[in-house]
Amino acid sequence: MTTVNRRWLLARRPEGLPDAGCFALDTQPVPAPGPGQILVRARFLSVDPYMRGRMSRTAGYAPGVGLGEVMRGGGVGEVVASNHPAWAPGDIAESMAFGWQEYAVLSPDRPGTDGVHRVDPALAPIESALSWLGMPGMTAYFGLLDVGRPRPGDTVVVSAASGAVGQLVGQIARLSGCRAVAIAGSARKLDWCREIGFDAGIDHRTADLRAALKETCPDGVDVFFDNTSGPIHDAVMRRLSIGARVVLCGRVALAARHEAVETGERHLGRLIATRASLTGFLVYDWWHRRDEALARLAAWHRAGQLKYREDVLDGIARMPEAFLRLLTGENFGKQLVRVV
Repeated sequence: MTTVNRRWLLARRPEGLPDAGCFALDTQPVPAPGPGQILVRARFLSVDPYMRGRMSRTAGYAPGVGLGEVMRGGGVGEVVASNHPAWAPGDIAESMAFGWQEYAVLSPDRPGTDGVHRVDPALAPIESALSWLGMPGMTAYFGLLDVGRPRPGDTVVVSAASGAVGQLVGQIARLSGCRAVAIAGSARKLDWCREIGFDAGIDHRTADLRAALKETCPDGVDVFFDNTSGPIHDAVMRRLSIGARVVLCGRVALAARHEAVETGERHLGRLIATRASLTGFLVYDWWHRRDEALARLAAWHRAGQLKYREDVLDGIARMPEAFLRLLTGENFGKQLVRVV
């Protein structure tokens, strides 16, 4: 085991879209676990859109990252030292509290979203714990089924449909007897969406969104799972059906103006006319039901009803690159970094 731990720190807060200069690579001695703790060597690290909000100087739904602190994020890796009776070297652990670093000291008894979960390599590749069998899977599962409340025959529109969450939302919609419409940023991404079961697709970079939505959703949109906000949101809101449900999950389209006051079309009149609901969604509110979601996702996968695409870069040096690819839509599937 090396004696050096490479870590990515927040060097400055972004003004608009983050760039590589927002991060600094730091080296420290590998930390030692204290009582009741484990030391885990990263195998895979995750980048996710929520990290943009953690870089902001304004308060959000969770504590931000301070200047000079390790960027927060999920990871999965191998236990290399343990002071916890239930964990031994060689075990595989996943945690949202890992951070952008090669080694992390974790506390398995910590409750909630910063807890540590044991990963069974026989169930699926261990990186799945950061994708379809982890937080993105839970987001799709609870966001669609509990907030979107799909009914057989509904039309479900998904933005960022080829991404970590969107590709699962479309497949769960189909398993619920719905018609799924993908919005993504290239013909290649839409081909993948159709391959996994979406019924129709719209390229938001080339299409007239309002015209394309009218064509693909002639009877309106019953459920809109919104991962982007921005112009896509404005266009879909004009196609809502009576009693539609809008799930506000992400706003990656606004990464370049995260701190700015949002402007755009106002939809209150449309909400009144359609009697639609618009609900903000955070997966952390469903964390106590984590086992339920992961069990059903695993069962669908075993039955061949759930497919997934990941986009993997190699080396911890590429963490900022991976994150910026995510914010600009260059990734194709769940963005991960393979550390070792």
